[in-house]
Amino acid sequence: MAFLGGLFSKEKKESLDKGLEKTSSNIFNRLGKALVGKSTVDDDVLDNLEEILVSSDVGINTTLKIIERIQQRVARDKYLGTSELDKILKEEIAALLAENQSTDQADFEIPEDKKPYVIMVVGVNGVGKTTTIGKLSAQFKERGKSVVLGAADTFRAAAVDQLKLWGERVGVPVVSKGMNTDPSAVAFDAVQEGVKLGADIIIIDTAGRLHTKVNLMNELSKIKRVMQKVIPDAPHEVLLVLDGSTGQNAVIQAREFTKATDVTSLAITKLDGTAKGGVVIGISDEFKIPVKYIGVGEKVGDLQVFNKAEFVDSLFRKG
Repeated sequence: MAFLGGLFSKEKKESLDKGLEKTSSNIFNRLGKALVGKSTVDDDVLDNLEEILVSSDVGINTTLKIIERIQQRVARDKYLGTSELDKILKEEIAALLAENQSTDQADFEIPEDKKPYVIMVVGVNGVGKTTTIGKLSAQFKERGKSVVLGAADTFRAAAVDQLKLWGERVGVPVVSKGMNTDPSAVAFDAVQEGVKLGADIIIIDTAGRLHTKVNLMNELSKIKRVMQKVIPDAPHEVLLVLDGSTGQNAVIQAREFTKATDVTSLAITKLDGTAKGGVVIGISDEFKIPVKYIGVGEKVGDLQVFNKAEFVDSLFRKG
């Protein structure tokens, strides 16, 4: 398994362009039709733009913010031609993302003063949670980090087996007690094992259920408490995985999980199979939680560190 270093190699950018192609072409095809016969950015153009952004799952509130910013530009610059609209759109969305997410993280880096660095991964079944953990493990290992995985999604045999397969594929140890065992006991053992092995990173997979918020909250709180018996400030990161192809459904899931636990970072997967890539903008704007990773394809290297400028460039790339 070989991955290229550097924050954004040419190959990574090409992968990002390809992964966001459906969303990009949807936006530009519709924008092109909306601008036929128009030379200036008027109310009709802005109404059409609003509809295009909402249909790309940017979200109503975030779309209104973007439209308002463009209206202010039009008022300030007096005359704006429609030929400049895509450039202005890119600039305003990039500025909005920058306000919500001040810095881009370096390429799969973790804080040097936390060892082992414990990541608890949450999210409903089917969003690509276990696959994201496997890809993350491969990316970390490629960069010389040692990883231990904890199979604490014990309510589905498939989740435990899938994590074990990723462990074998990547060459990282997986702590598991099988199905229908206490998730917090698995997390406890995984953290102990990580400490014993001197691992750099411990990643804990958790159950992907949204049965009731109270049960979910209690379960995640218990997992945190038992980990803290070994590492007092664990977990250092709570990563919520969302399926970008579900659009506004991903937003609803984010609302539920942020109520149930202190989510500190986001991974948005499956952006390559959808025209709903705008959901990344809406989620970043609504929750003010850093989007740390995005998934733009099947390959391990297609799980990328989220870079605001590169994302916006690919999203509004013509052809």
